Amino acid sequence: MLWAGAGGVFLGFLITLEIVARHYGHRGPLSDQAQELIFAPHSGPLLYGGLALMMVVLTRRERFIAAGVAIGIDVVFFLVRLMVDAHLNFGNGALWVILAGAVIAVTRRTGKARLLLLKGVGLGLLLVTGHKTGATWLLITSETRPVVLDPYVAAADHALGDPSWLAGRLVEASGPLGEGLLGAVYGQLPLAAALVALYQLRHVATEGRFPGHHLVRTFLVIGLIGPAFYMIFPVVGPVYAYGAEGGAWAVGDLWPSALPSIQIPYPIPFDGITPRNCMPSLHTAWATTLFIHSRHGSRPVRFAGTFWLIATLAATLGFGYHYGVDLIAGVVFALTIEVAMRSLARGWERQGILLVGYGATVFAALLLSYRYLPMEMYRYPFLFGPLLILAMGSVIHAYVRLTRQWDPKPPPAQEQDPPLIRAGKLAAERLPDRTQQGAL
Repeated sequence: MLWAGAGGVFLGFLITLEIVARHYGHRGPLSDQAQELIFAPHSGPLLYGGLALMMVVLTRRERFIAAGVAIGIDVVFFLVRLMVDAHLNFGNGALWVILAGAVIAVTRRTGKARLLLLKGVGLGLLLVTGHKTGATWLLITSETRPVVLDPYVAAADHALGDPSWLAGRLVEASGPLGEGLLGAVYGQLPLAAALVALYQLRHVATEGRFPGHHLVRTFLVIGLIGPAFYMIFPVVGPVYAYGAEGGAWAVGDLWPSALPSIQIPYPIPFDGITPRNCMPSLHTAWATTLFIHSRHGSRPVRFAGTFWLIATLAATLGFGYHYGVDLIAGVVFALTIEVAMRSLARGWERQGILLVGYGATVFAALLLSYRYLPMEMYRYPFLFGPLLILAMGSVIHAYVRLTRQWDPKPPPAQEQDPPLIRAGKLAAERLPDRTQQGAL
């Protein structure tokens, strides 16, 4: 009933977004997803990531069949598009197989097996639909927020030393290789999350149940709640507000070669196309969550989580998509959502409630200071810069301290004897007992 209720609420949310998007002349998440059953998808790797998440509930034989059918369907679609000279892409097969899993669950499975397969299908569809939902949110922000608050954020960002301008010059100096690598990392963050989630959920088929908390839960909630703050605090980023990408709407072609002249900030009008998707940085929030959930994995998984976090932070700043203060807000936002999701899975305890409240308070204080104290932050960077880092660090410290109490400690490793001593003990165990020999 809980899953059904959550699914009904999410479906209602999607229908609302569809109606709003249609009002502004765009396709919503539902129609955009339905179109990818036939037409070329926007992101083939994301669709196959969703299929992989669904397959965690299948047996090994069923996984081979599902993957083979998806690839076969994609080959047919590719050949047809090649014949009619249509746009070439892949991923339709993955979507068809995910939907086929729902049909099989309803018609061929019963009891717990049906529920498990439906959960797997829902997980795969949520990853894909969540991406579509975020894109629709961005369209709505550009249509409904005619002015942006970039001058406020640019002034506040001076407290951190204008990191976006510095990172932008470094990325330019790295050349096409560095830009290409960071662009791939930035664009395929959902796929990386799917791979880490696959590692977390690798035992679902054998155990017959999902763990109480995993990466996809937090990842999706961040994507659903985060864009609401884009409506409250519309910001387009330095590459648009102060760079060539902004065209005639930009303050000037300054980023990243020259710092803007900071005066009393005021809202500036901007076009109806560019998304207002900076405050907070959701890419930073997602990468932070990815890093957190990779900590309990193998060494390659931990390394991948660390690399993706560092590269995502470098890309968000280096491409001019975000200011430094956006990243601080994104980290606090991610940790607050993560604690809330873990508390929901564990049962709401006092410590978890307090940390959620503290994280929400710090997040609200950050946004209010960016909006109402930007000139003070610009004039006194040696005061407000450390304060911003301290605010973020306090949330990180509280999160680490709490989760160490929540996470079970691994059993202490038993000390093993050297090989020769172990061999001697084994030989002694095999010798007959002298007392028993005397009795015989």
